[in-house]
Amino acid sequence: MVERDLAKVEVAGPSPVFRSFLGETYTKNMNLYLRYFDKETLVHNVDEALDFLHSIPEIGLDADMEADIRDYVNNDIFFPKKYKVRSRVYFIIIKTTAETMQDFKDKKAVRGGTTNNNSQENKEMNNPIATSLTEETAGWYEGELDFKRVVMIPATGKHEYRDTHFVADVKAMSGQDCYNRIVEHLRERVDNRSQFPSSKGKNFHFRYLGRWR
Repeated sequence: MVERDLAKVEVAGPSPVFRSFLGETYTKNMNLYLRYFDKETLVHNVDEALDFLHSIPEIGLDADMEADIRDYVNNDIFFPKKYKVRSRVYFIIIKTTAETMQDFKDKKAVRGGTTNNNSQENKEMNNPIATSLTEETAGWYEGELDFKRVVMIPATGKHEYRDTHFVADVKAMSGQDCYNRIVEHLRERVDNRSQFPSSKGKNFHFRYLGRWR
């Protein structure tokens, strides 16, 4: 059963579904970290990044990919981007204020690393958010989701990502079911390149409102 009754949606402007905003994240003076397996570098502009990628023959950098990389670097998009080389093989580009490779790795470490003392299964079992997500209680849930929505800029005809906040009341069996229904609803209404967060991350929140009638 797919619930289409997504009531109580936050509204702003002419859009009846979305309340969106583009954060003031500037990419000027941003450096670029690139990694492909054990090959990595930190460069200061897109031309240096492309030189690094051209130096790795198996990536097979073509004109379309090069144009997309230039567009990504020139846009006010701060999140990392993965490029597919072949099935399950990617290279990644990360915008950063770090000036050197060591500075980049130090900043990454400060933001929090991961330990290998516990298996992923044990981490999820000990995670109260993950546990509450799967608790089954039928009723109404209020779900809040922050995701990256692809929109076209009419003035240029180009596309960019917009930070979008979506709130809805959903009939569901659990927090995870609430998340699944919201994402399914949105996937049918936004550009398929839009990016959705994990249900276990900080960009999804829910609360149980009560039994449905």
